Amino acid sequence: MEEYSTRLNGFLNARNTIEKIISETSKVIIGKNEVIKMTVAAMLASGHVLFDDIPGVGKTTLVRGLARAVGLDFTRIQFTPDLMPADILGTSVFNQTTNDFSFHKGPIFSTIVLADEINRATPRTQSALLEGMSDLSVTIDGNHFKLDPDFFVLGTQNPLAFEGTYPLPEAQLDRFLMRLTIGYPEFDDEFHLIYQNDLSDQVNLVNKVTDQLEVQRLKQLVKQVHIESNVATYALNIVNETRNRAEIKLGISPRGTLALIQAAKAYSLTNGENYVTPDTIQQVILPVFSHRLILEDEYVQTIQPDDILQDIISEVDIPIR
Repeated sequence: MEEYSTRLNGFLNARNTIEKIISETSKVIIGKNEVIKMTVAAMLASGHVLFDDIPGVGKTTLVRGLARAVGLDFTRIQFTPDLMPADILGTSVFNQTTNDFSFHKGPIFSTIVLADEINRATPRTQSALLEGMSDLSVTIDGNHFKLDPDFFVLGTQNPLAFEGTYPLPEAQLDRFLMRLTIGYPEFDDEFHLIYQNDLSDQVNLVNKVTDQLEVQRLKQLVKQVHIESNVATYALNIVNETRNRAEIKLGISPRGTLALIQAAKAYSLTNGENYVTPDTIQQVILPVFSHRLILEDEYVQTIQPDDILQDIISEVDIPIR
């Protein structure tokens, strides 16, 4: 009983810490607490986030604020058509003094990496992130380098309708745990934005409320979040539906299934809960699955993945506790 009480207190304390992170980050982007909460959940699930939205809604500002709130090393990479893989990974430079090559690390060697406008770079440059996102390591000139154990990529991309963009391949998209959209602010929030100081000043107002050790402790708590067999079965029933729909060419893979469960556990922790509910599964399905579904060609222009997922959610029976 005492052990259970201690664990429960650990989850409640985790919720307090997470609420502080969300509160501090919300100083720079008003009215988007749910997006911030999902981003924090992805971080604690050791996943990565892709922000898919139009320019100017605060994607970059949100990431800067979050990095400052959690007190982790932060690097921003501006993706452009002429960006090369070496600009991300680093390069070997000949040292005339030692008559040898020495490796100069690139911006990927950080804890939080903002890949800004990732779809403006060529597929070759985009792929420079793949190994790091999946294996927490990079291979350069035959040498193997480990990345920070809490390596966290937050990519932003503009809609493909904008000129000078390259669609992310499926393998790259699958490395992102969640795809999030910030969207336009509410009228009152945007009105308040008019009277704010310069946004760079707002970022400086964000206080550090945790550190890397605490982030790692929170990640360990995610692993302790329990999921009942009937809830896991419910999640699998949804996954199987994505593999049997006429509109879907490629349904959710086993890696996508594991991503859903991991995201649901992390999101439960943000609520101070030590178990996953069917409601939690429903809340994270769209961010985790929408970018993983490949539609049949005849449906691409007429149906959105989110709409199909909503239909599936409404059709699959919810388990009764």
